[in-house]
Amino acid sequence: MKPIESFTIDHTKLYPGLYASRKDRYGDTTLTTFDLRMKKPNVEPVLGTDSVHALEHLGATYLRNHPDYASRIVYFGPMGCRTGFYLILEGNLESRDIVPLIIELFEFMAGYEQEIPGASEVECGNFRDMNLEDAKKEANDYLQLLKSIPEDRLHYPQ
Repeated sequence: MKPIESFTIDHTKLYPGLYASRKDRYGDTTLTTFDLRMKKPNVEPVLGTDSVHALEHLGATYLRNHPDYASRIVYFGPMGCRTGFYLILEGNLESRDIVPLIIELFEFMAGYEQEIPGASEVECGNFRDMNLEDAKKEANDYLQLLKSIPEDRLHYPQ
């Protein structure tokens, strides 16, 4: 089988960053998938399942309610390797285009103080596996990178 694109990225050269991972066309619509890489693969400890789950709930809720982007959000969810998240947006976009949105998102998550949205037995299939304090710490760590993200962390390494 032909390898999928994300497996062709040299993960030994990949650092935390915000990468336009791929672009797909569906009729007249372009969807851009972004790699919100929070951890250096195979070097840094991965995100805990409880913090990933909390970040997923917070991030999806924030993005799907965003005044400018709500109608363009296709998907927000964790990578299986737990080193970050994927965000799929409608539009032909580059990483630099969404830096302000991702800063807003991670500021929201880093400062969140209420009950996690959707974190009940009725709303979620694994509602007990969430840790807001760890999620906030992880969000804040990534936010520090985003606030002064260098150009080489906006494009996959060659």
